[in-house]
Amino acid sequence: MTTRDEADGRDPATKHPRPEFPQQDQEYPGWSGPMDPPPDHGEDSYRGHGLLEDRKAVVTGGDSGIGRAVALAYAREGADVLFTHLPEERDEAHETARLVKEAGRKAVAVECDIREERQCRALVERAVAEFGRIDILVNNAAYQMSQPDGIGAISTEQFDRVVRTNLYGMFWLCKMALPHMPKGGCVINSTSVQAYKPSPHLLDYAMTKGAIVTFTQGLAQMVAKDGIRVNAVAPGPVWTPLIPATMPDTAEFGKQSPLGRPAQPAEMAPAYVFLASPQASYITAEIVNATGGVPLP
Repeated sequence: MTTRDEADGRDPATKHPRPEFPQQDQEYPGWSGPMDPPPDHGEDSYRGHGLLEDRKAVVTGGDSGIGRAVALAYAREGADVLFTHLPEERDEAHETARLVKEAGRKAVAVECDIREERQCRALVERAVAEFGRIDILVNNAAYQMSQPDGIGAISTEQFDRVVRTNLYGMFWLCKMALPHMPKGGCVINSTSVQAYKPSPHLLDYAMTKGAIVTFTQGLAQMVAKDGIRVNAVAPGPVWTPLIPATMPDTAEFGKQSPLGRPAQPAEMAPAYVFLASPQASYITAEIVNATGGVPLP
């Protein structure tokens, strides 16, 4: 018989740390090491079942946060992983590479700023050179910067960076990767609860996440004839380095969700695994909402 104390480890509301957290601020892009509590990427919990055996995956923003959790899970499911990071995220990237290699799979870390078309092209060329093909493309890298003082505080420079990172990079990588994707391949985009319930202080970011939903559904219909699926994951609040690097208040981050806490990156990875796996062969043009209980359309 399971006691209440034993069952508490399965309670989604208490499975991971709950606010209040210590107030913490970092310079962009943020790092995992100083975070309190430390983010959980599934290092000690994710168990693979061979769902992605010998697949070749490209994951943008794979150095930390959701990207690291996805890279780790894909490797433990049997995939080789090429992932991107910014130059200042090199140390974080080394840790992701270590986790992928520890799982017995090939890890390729590539410095890449997806705001630049030529860098996106070079990234796809590198993936094809390393793997011969691309079975899975995860467009996960994103940029946000909270502006609580309203639209007047959003500079053209910030707006351009948000749009180029969140939309241009995704567009270019899909366009360039699809010719190298065999039947059975898939694209998975990272959208957000912000696409449906935008926070005013994240206006430009939320706008791009709404566009990702539309892009995902449109592209899915376009490439279905080629045997390729396109889906997206819409996380709610997730405890990643982007939060202390871009949000003014970390103490109560995630408290607004019905589960009363932010997700850990490890809790997002299974959705990306499922959508990439043969078990999802009839699922395309869908958005998997992982919001901690916030109802979405």
